[in-house]
Amino acid sequence: MPVNLAAIKDLLLPGLRGVEGKYEQIPSQYDKVFTKFDSKMALERTAEMRYLPLAQLKTEGGQTQFDNNAGERYVYNQEHIEIALGYAITRKAIDDNLYKTQFHPSNLGLRESFHQTKEIYGFNVLNQGQTYNSAVGGDGVALFSTAHPIDGSTYANTPTVQVDLNEATLLNGMVAVRTNFLDQAGLKTFARARKLLGPPQLEPTMIRLTKTELRPGTSDNDVNAILMTAGGLPEGYMVSDFLTSQFAWFLLTNIQGLNYMERIPYETDMQVDFVTDNLLVKAYERYSFSYSNPRSAYGSFPTS
Repeated sequence: MPVNLAAIKDLLLPGLRGVEGKYEQIPSQYDKVFTKFDSKMALERTAEMRYLPLAQLKTEGGQTQFDNNAGERYVYNQEHIEIALGYAITRKAIDDNLYKTQFHPSNLGLRESFHQTKEIYGFNVLNQGQTYNSAVGGDGVALFSTAHPIDGSTYANTPTVQVDLNEATLLNGMVAVRTNFLDQAGLKTFARARKLLGPPQLEPTMIRLTKTELRPGTSDNDVNAILMTAGGLPEGYMVSDFLTSQFAWFLLTNIQGLNYMERIPYETDMQVDFVTDNLLVKAYERYSFSYSNPRSAYGSFPTS
């Protein structure tokens, strides 16, 4: 049923002080976590390759060791979804509404709806990061795992025991990113944590950890090692309103791998139905959020 006179009955009479219900929107957050790419395919695929390992010792007169194992290891899939929403409003509801500037029939909040929907889909990549998604494929384990496979070994981008955010666990995470993130041949990568990410409930903790010059939470006169260890956190901390756990926290790294791919940008259309005279308004976009390299983030998922 379209929006009709009964749905806006108080907007038909003079004397209202005002019309409320629209609020200032949360600024975009997904674009500070995900790298945007334009897409021309229904399904985007990213292959992770294995290159050469460490060089081998050669004895005098001996043979040079050859390694012919380079090649494709894992493929990460990213399939776009369609997002759409619309509404209909009757001609009488348009004609008789006395407060069109505040309740405009062609602007009932589609852009705001699509904006927040995009944030939810984006941060669900992290929220659901402990669950393996076979549609993504990749290396066969969840985004955050202690056993991401590489040739002859594994690497972890989550602690073995999920831990709360504090000075020690943050430092351990920063060091783990630097020391544990290996490529497919087992070579060390130049991986560094660049940003701390958490929910609103952890913001006081993140402020104390990243904004004090001296060691947080102690009476010691030690320097705050978080600001310098493994390059520190050059982009500081970030709070997301769309993380569903009040305890989970993440380190975003300098390795690109959290992806937002836009197939069709946000678009709107409207028309008047010839038979009913109802105004039809709709919006549409097509995109996807996913990941193509687990080394792009480190996460911990404590439950309390």
